[in-house]
Amino acid sequence: MDEAESMALVMLVGTDAALLEGVAQTLGSAGHRVRLAHGLEEARRVAAQDAPMLLVVERSLAVEARTLGVRTAPGGATVLFRVAGGDGATLPAALQRSVLAEVTLPLERQRLTALASSVVERAHQVGRSRAETPPEEHRRI
Repeated sequence: MDEAESMALVMLVGTDAALLEGVAQTLGSAGHRVRLAHGLEEARRVAAQDAPMLLVVERSLAVEARTLGVRTAPGGATVLFRVAGGDGATLPAALQRSVLAEVTLPLERQRLTALASSVVERAHQVGRSRAETPPEEHRRI
């Protein structure tokens, strides 16, 4: 896989601007492109133009919304994050099934970086990164 193929568009969605900036720097230094959104509505608008390979959403936003409705690229995945000491509210079942992992930030920044690289590699191995665009209902959670 060449350098362009190893780079993913990662969208970080959350309410703590300083935390998002720090995580964005970590992901950027690993070669990923990063977009920030401060809420799900903004994330939906941005993803409609440039769908991320990895969607990283603050867990509390996901619990409140009960559905994310954010488009991801073919072969993409969703990761939820909580801030250290954050709540453990139960996620809706459909959302639980669609989430690849949950991480605690900023403590697990390196794990998130590894997950981003893994999602990109998996998508390229199975050809999902170049596949035709799937039906809209298959890309939204």
